[in-house]
Amino acid sequence: MKKFDYPNELNIIFDKLNNYHIRAVIVGGYVRDFFLGLDSKDIDIELYGVNSLEKVEKILQEFGSVNSVGKSFGVCKLLYEDLDLDFSLPRRDSKIAQGHKGFTVTVDTNMDFKTAAKRRDFTMNAIGYDVIAQEILDPYNGIHDLQNKLLKAVDLEQFSEDPLRVLRAVTFATRFELTIEEDLFFLCKKMIGNGVFQELPQERIFNEIQKILLLSQKPSQAFVLLQRLSAFDFFREFTSLHDEDFASLLAALDRAKILSEQTECHNRLTLLLAVLSSRFSHAETLSFLERLTADKKLTQAILKLKNAAIDLQNIKNYAVYKLATKVNIQLYLLYLRAIYPEQKSAIKMLEQKAAKLGVLQKKLEPLMQGKDLIALGLKPSKQFSTLLNELYDLQMREKIRTKEEAKQWLKRTLVLS
Repeated sequence: MKKFDYPNELNIIFDKLNNYHIRAVIVGGYVRDFFLGLDSKDIDIELYGVNSLEKVEKILQEFGSVNSVGKSFGVCKLLYEDLDLDFSLPRRDSKIAQGHKGFTVTVDTNMDFKTAAKRRDFTMNAIGYDVIAQEILDPYNGIHDLQNKLLKAVDLEQFSEDPLRVLRAVTFATRFELTIEEDLFFLCKKMIGNGVFQELPQERIFNEIQKILLLSQKPSQAFVLLQRLSAFDFFREFTSLHDEDFASLLAALDRAKILSEQTECHNRLTLLLAVLSSRFSHAETLSFLERLTADKKLTQAILKLKNAAIDLQNIKNYAVYKLATKVNIQLYLLYLRAIYPEQKSAIKMLEQKAAKLGVLQKKLEPLMQGKDLIALGLKPSKQFSTLLNELYDLQMREKIRTKEEAKQWLKRTLVLS
């Protein structure tokens, strides 16, 4: 087994804690990611041998500003250099109500690591590293499961208490290309059948879908898995698709992911959600997005991308200018390439024409604005927008090309009126 590694600059903190007889154990995602060969700057540290979070905070204060935002869960945060550190005390989570927040938390500093790790969801997240003893702690064989590409629950009974864990199982299986262990798979399917998604707040569902789309190499695998788990009773818009359309949609989604990573795409989530919903009707898209997110700007951006249209077989300058007023053409090109891979040459022609016209990432700059009309002696009125819209349309049709020509048109129009 390779030697566990972590940032050396943390040793000064660990040594200070050890001077107070506090045992530090690195836990969770950082340890998991180490064994997966992934980089991480978020480090969770569980502290044994101390019964007061206030004492921990006082010790840590010399290393930076301590944030006790998670104090009720026995957690305090420290930003140290470029590392996000979460310090926590071992605890038990007891289910007292429905939902992923329906737990009471009991801190128990006398707990051993195996007992403390039992509350964790998956065996791969229940691995620890004792920094003083320089020892890997793996009471539930998480390293073995990772090596076998298996996603396994620490405890099936406790797993079923948290509805969010079902989506986390899909997220982790997709991100790390793991197979969900058989008993866990059927438990997840049973939980979904019992309406587990109805217990989750919208933002938690959206957060997991976002991770699937942005962090998975092949996000399509998550939706195949959701289908196998009978989750389309909740994501019901997918049930309207025939098998061929569903397969085509998933292929487009994976293409969009690759394309977005090959370019400087600043609206990756917009692109991926637009492609994911590309086979849905307008009403289905709205329904799907309304269940996912309350972000109206994101919803509108997705709808704009989906609703934009141009005749790829007959690309005129005017149509390109009009398209640029509705959508970012560079982002739209990625959408088209994902959805219509067979139209490669026509999409390339659109890209070249948009670049030549200077509207690849922004619309055509209008020759005249309201302030120009005022400078010509006009008083602000409802007529302003009508005049400017007509003028801009003539500019897009390339009938007016300079500011002087625009002024002349305005003078003629105003005289005639």
